[in-house]
Amino acid sequence: MSWLQLRLAISPEQAQTLEDALLGVGAVSVTFMDAEDQPIFEPDLGTTPLWSRTHLLALFESDVDEANLLAHLELLVGGPLPEHQLEHIEDQDWERSWMDNFHPMRFGQRLWIVPSWHAAPEPDAVNLLLDPGLAFGTGTHPTTALCLEWLDAQPLDGMQVLDFGCGSGILAIAALLLGAEHAVGTDIDVQALEASRDNAGRNGIDPARFPLYLPEQLPQGQADVVVANILAGPLVALAPRIIGRVKPGGSLALSGILLEQAEEVRAAYTSQFDLDPTAEKDGWVRITGVRRR
Repeated sequence: MSWLQLRLAISPEQAQTLEDALLGVGAVSVTFMDAEDQPIFEPDLGTTPLWSRTHLLALFESDVDEANLLAHLELLVGGPLPEHQLEHIEDQDWERSWMDNFHPMRFGQRLWIVPSWHAAPEPDAVNLLLDPGLAFGTGTHPTTALCLEWLDAQPLDGMQVLDFGCGSGILAIAALLLGAEHAVGTDIDVQALEASRDNAGRNGIDPARFPLYLPEQLPQGQADVVVANILAGPLVALAPRIIGRVKPGGSLALSGILLEQAEEVRAAYTSQFDLDPTAEKDGWVRITGVRRR
């Protein structure tokens, strides 16, 4: 099956009017895309900001009359359309396309992240089988990679680990496979907890070694190692809570931080931790340290 795709170059001010008009003339989907690789980080709660130059993509059934479609849209918006392009595109299995491009990846000396549909390149290595599902965390993002590389280098045998904002569970499961005795995962997203539970089962992790909690259900206690790969704002706001979860002499790894946010995050933890030099990858950073006794 093929589709007719209409691409319009719009400003944020035009978005609502054009979206309503497109749905009004029968678009089966409307999508907004960044036209200039302009990232938007940590928007305010309740807001959905758009890029200064946005592409609006609308899909229609392939047999739509193109001339009538454009004329009808101009009537609805009350004037000429912004710069636009029509093209016919073939349908495809988007999930399969994504799976075909997610390959095994090595982190550090011992650890491999292996998609669940792939064979392990090194069967004798520490292989974490992953199906991320709907939760963040595959190892492809620099923040996750930084944390995995750090975990691979840690002496985790017998350790207690807390994964604060566990997403797909990738960091906690990696710690367990690398020798940790017990890991706790917490996340505000129920789907993340489900993905973490599924991925743990896929790797033969006993559920008793990896309990999962919403934040308000998280039991009291401290861990030898705490990892928090979330965002800079929450890392600063939640610093007292995160610090309190690390045993004296325990280790902490923070990520999800842009390079320009590093000093603010370091300042929130430096009174309690001996911090290592900041590690950077593709504009993102990892901050690690040991809590003073």
